[in-house]
Amino acid sequence: MSYQAGRHFLQIPGPTNTPLPVLAAIAKPTIDHRGPEFGRLGREVLAGIKTIFKTENPVIIYPASGTGAWEAALCNTLSPGDQILMFETGWFSTLWSKMAKKLGLEAEVIPGDWRHGVDAGAIEARLAEDKDHRIKAVCIVHNETSTGVTSRVAAVRRAIDKAGHPALLLVDTISSLGSIDYRHDEWGVDVTVGGSQKGLMLPPGLSFNAISDKALAASRTAKLPRSFWDWEEMLEINAKGFFPYTPSTNLLQGLNVALGMLHEEGLDNVFARHDRAAEATRRCVRHWGFEIQCAEPAEYSSSLTAVRLPDGHSADNLRAEILARFNMSLGNGLGPLADKVFRIGHLGDFHDLMVTGVLTGVEMGLRVCGIPHNPGGVDVAMSYLAGNAGPGATPAN
Repeated sequence: MSYQAGRHFLQIPGPTNTPLPVLAAIAKPTIDHRGPEFGRLGREVLAGIKTIFKTENPVIIYPASGTGAWEAALCNTLSPGDQILMFETGWFSTLWSKMAKKLGLEAEVIPGDWRHGVDAGAIEARLAEDKDHRIKAVCIVHNETSTGVTSRVAAVRRAIDKAGHPALLLVDTISSLGSIDYRHDEWGVDVTVGGSQKGLMLPPGLSFNAISDKALAASRTAKLPRSFWDWEEMLEINAKGFFPYTPSTNLLQGLNVALGMLHEEGLDNVFARHDRAAEATRRCVRHWGFEIQCAEPAEYSSSLTAVRLPDGHSADNLRAEILARFNMSLGNGLGPLADKVFRIGHLGDFHDLMVTGVLTGVEMGLRVCGIPHNPGGVDVAMSYLAGNAGPGATPAN
């Protein structure tokens, strides 16, 4: 491929663009992970990350992708043959259930349509049937990256409580943490899974388990094999800011800076920025005349928007043309949505002008590919953004 001038627009739903201050921190010389300087860094990031999960309890950091944190959540709390209840919201909930089965768990999956979030009523009804409490955990995805659907975690917690069931609640926040409001403690979550490469604005390579007292108690009797993922050894040495094995030192340096940036902006402002970008994107998409994959407005994701193309038109061809002509990457459709949808990521380090640039690239691609649409969607997005300015801006008259 010949050189393409200008910056590449990375608009997949993660990994996201890494800000220059974070890149600079990662590029600093590696420090001794057993020395006092690292101990200070470790204590800072282990305390700082708790504020993003909104928890007072420990958060464990692994040198791994989010998939590793999935496995850690399961193997620290469950035993071979345990039954767990999961809900199919899309590709990533499906992958998590496949992992559970590989680990020797009995994963019961309530089917979904990939257009709606977790049905809390169905969870409650199934748990109410489980009189012997064979189900040991309920596992859900907060923000389904394949569909742009955000499930209501608090409603699932209420459903478990209404059923009077002791099951643990495990939640994946890989594409929502740091982008969509999430409350580990307040919502009564037992294990929250996270990753570094999306709302936290880092490259891939760090993952997280936020844990409750109930989850920690379960880990003391859980029998699934674990060594690398074991919480106990990690928590013991984390108290001093260190890790039981070589950590991702430079990524932790970047994480410390990223946490500072999120706190400086203020989490409420971060969430409002994502909400605004998402609404501008949806208004643009609707003006074009396309359907949004998420069918329930109350479950719209603020991290990404999955767009359904009309029958007979290839989403993959559209993405390829946009990449070749305009140097912009969009997310592909996964599983049954392959070639049917494209996904616009609007999470991490971005602002309003970047949002309109992305939508302009998509609208130009639609013209190039001859896909029928109503032109002017970008104008609709710009009008919305101009009238809903972010913090520090002067609203339009």
